[in-house]
Amino acid sequence: MNRHAYLRAYMAGITVPTIFLLVVAAGFCVLRYVYNIPIPIERVIVFPMAVVPNLWGLWNLLFIASHERTHLPIGLHGALLPVLLGPLGFLLTRVLDFPIPHVVAQALPIGAVIALIAYYLVWKYLVHSLNEVLGLE
Repeated sequence: MNRHAYLRAYMAGITVPTIFLLVVAAGFCVLRYVYNIPIPIERVIVFPMAVVPNLWGLWNLLFIASHERTHLPIGLHGALLPVLLGPLGFLLTRVLDFPIPHVVAQALPIGAVIALIAYYLVWKYLVHSLNEVLGLE
């Protein structure tokens, strides 16, 4: 089953964040429109909904393409992705003039560590299992 390995790698990569973001978007809609909680996130929601799944897919494609040479574990490869996503998200907030609450800025060091751990675990267990199902590893 070697046909279209990179396409299968891309599709396996976008699966996890797409499902997660659908749940987050549904929760946001319930909070915003049912409970009338004023969360002005509409300006920045496009970034996670459009860019993040595509970057996950490309990141998994890069893992499959480079694994023969680098032998980097998939969990560690996935944990490197927030290093790219974090600055891109910060840049987006600056470009759109989206205010970052002071509490969020203070929690950034702890949040960064939690993100690295979460990405490591998600890539090690979820993305790796999808890659195995598709015969990529």
